[in-house]
Amino acid sequence: MDRSRRDLIALGGLAVAGTALAPASARAQGTPKRGGTLSLRTWDPPHFDPHLTIAYRTHIPITFTHSRLVKHKAGPNVTPGTFPIEGDLAESWSQPNELTYVFKLRNGAKWQPKPPVNGREITAEDVVYSVERFRTVKGNANAYMLKSVDRVEAVDKHTVRFTLKEPFAWFLDMLANPMAVAIIAREVVDKFGDLKKAESVVGTGPWMLETHRPNVGMTFVRNPNYYIPGLPYIDRVEMAVDEDNASRMASFMSGKYDIG
Repeated sequence: MDRSRRDLIALGGLAVAGTALAPASARAQGTPKRGGTLSLRTWDPPHFDPHLTIAYRTHIPITFTHSRLVKHKAGPNVTPGTFPIEGDLAESWSQPNELTYVFKLRNGAKWQPKPPVNGREITAEDVVYSVERFRTVKGNANAYMLKSVDRVEAVDKHTVRFTLKEPFAWFLDMLANPMAVAIIAREVVDKFGDLKKAESVVGTGPWMLETHRPNVGMTFVRNPNYYIPGLPYIDRVEMAVDEDNASRMASFMSGKYDIG
């Protein structure tokens, strides 16, 4: 994995955590400041369906726009080589027995203010729908991640229960995997038929996809409905498609990209 790809994947994970993308000068001083634009180079995604993600080309933008139930914690306080799990849309979870996991969703967490969901509250039914689609959508090479699941149910508006076929110690890690179940809305699939087009990118993550110009780039703007108040710090992220190594290195060295 080259350094730029590693940096981008790390950046994506931190963006989802809502703790990244403060301006470089603010990070150096230790006091985050709001505003500004982050520029970086990327690859053009073949599509935007988060449940058909097998490569970083699609994975990178999805980490900016979508959330999962849980995620692997990132940041300077995490020991390298460890993968602690923390809540994303799940505020807490419990394991009553070896086959059952119960997740409590964050009260008041909302979708991005884009049609057709228009910023409505996220519910347990959204999670159930997302899990079932991830398990059954045609072409999902990652469906095996949830092969241990027997059923998933909405206990109430903010509670989701998973029942496993057999004990599986890595279940939480599977849910936290960035290639696993991004939470999506049924209305979006109903409207667009699939999630491959840029217009269908409607999630719960810290960033909203504003524009996508094939083979040119993408722009993201701060999600005002993000569940962590005040985050992210930066106003915009501009991703330029630049797949030539010599070009992207020259652009990075000249200051065109903050991350190359």
